[in-house]
Amino acid sequence: MKYLASKFIISAEKLSQCPDTSLNEYPLLGRSNVGKSSFINALANNKKLAKTSNTPGKTRLINYFNFSDKFMIADLPGYGYAKVSREAQAKWQKYLEEYLLNRKQIKTLVQLIDARHDIQKNDYQMREWVNAYDLPIITIATKIDYVPKNKVLNVVSKIKKEFGGVVLPFSSVEHRYNESVIDYFINIDE
Repeated sequence: MKYLASKFIISAEKLSQCPDTSLNEYPLLGRSNVGKSSFINALANNKKLAKTSNTPGKTRLINYFNFSDKFMIADLPGYGYAKVSREAQAKWQKYLEEYLLNRKQIKTLVQLIDARHDIQKNDYQMREWVNAYDLPIITIATKIDYVPKNKVLNVVSKIKKEFGGVVLPFSSVEHRYNESVIDYFINIDE
């Protein structure tokens, strides 16, 4: 099993606070509780690296994680649910749009979709926004360990049919897909 040494770097509210680095960066987009923190922890083989929570909307900043100086993952606030004011949500949206549209280090966006459920309305809305700006994006089907093994290919195919592009299955429990995700991130330029 392939793992990379990883560490938390910094939390940033907006683009001007993001770390100065030349590493490829992969921002994680996804609904609250889709498994972004679990995804980071599984790739790092460290259950305590990114804070996980059963309460949706806990991530409020852009949290940076360095993986063996090979790439950075940016954990973004989840969309679709947060117990914050409309004013706070509008501020997040402004800062996140500025970050996603102007951060030069971003290699491709990574949209996480919960494999146990149909693609949600806000997942489609996020993808439409990404496509409107013609940003590079791949899809990770999280929580694949909860899908019966004989249905995994169907789930991945269904997501691929809806969104196109690269769709990778992922299990933060079994870690059997870690290597393909890490290889993708490291070898994206080849």
